[in-house]
Amino acid sequence: MTTPKWLTFDAYGTLVDFALDQTTVDVLESRLDGIDVDAFLKRYQRIRFEETFGTYKPYRDVLRRSLKRIATEFNIVLRDGDGDALIAAVPTYGPFPDVPPVLERLRQHCKLAIISNTENDLFQGNLDKLGVPIDRVFTAEQIGAYKPSLFAFRYMLRELDVSWNEVVHIAQGFDYDIRPAHEIGLNKIWINRRGLRGDPVFRPWDELPDLTGVPEQIGISS
Repeated sequence: MTTPKWLTFDAYGTLVDFALDQTTVDVLESRLDGIDVDAFLKRYQRIRFEETFGTYKPYRDVLRRSLKRIATEFNIVLRDGDGDALIAAVPTYGPFPDVPPVLERLRQHCKLAIISNTENDLFQGNLDKLGVPIDRVFTAEQIGAYKPSLFAFRYMLRELDVSWNEVVHIAQGFDYDIRPAHEIGLNKIWINRRGLRGDPVFRPWDELPDLTGVPEQIGISS
């Protein structure tokens, strides 16, 4: 692969160790007793994905609505402050250990951008914890839409003033990122930290378990 002009990244789950599932389990505590937590979290992840569809709403609302829906489905009684606790946790999440050194290496050769389903003020804490300068940051709040909307990706490309073949998109989220990146023709690297199985309909993609191998994958040898 030829070294691209821009590398664009998903943030949560790719760069940032987005521990919202564990935070939710911690917040609900004993209210999850007797519940299949794996099934709960799988459904919770799907609900959060569904809440990104349609007319834009702030990420705070996505989180609150998702929590309310999953609580209703599993007959969990929510308390005042449950939603606030989840929202407050988001900017505290820092990067995976492999991320800062790889980003520092990459920025010597390419420009770096992040496109993330979040709000500006929430993401600032995560961005500060990366500890590496990022050339451009695009949030759902700025764009007025969430990934996997193709509008979000087209907005980013327009703002970067590049064509699709000058970009490699790097992301963990298959449904949020790899599918739409495929649809608009971006080269893509799937950071498959959880060892999931991707849908072959959306090939080709390069697949890595973390960011460590990205420099070599895009032709950076030193």
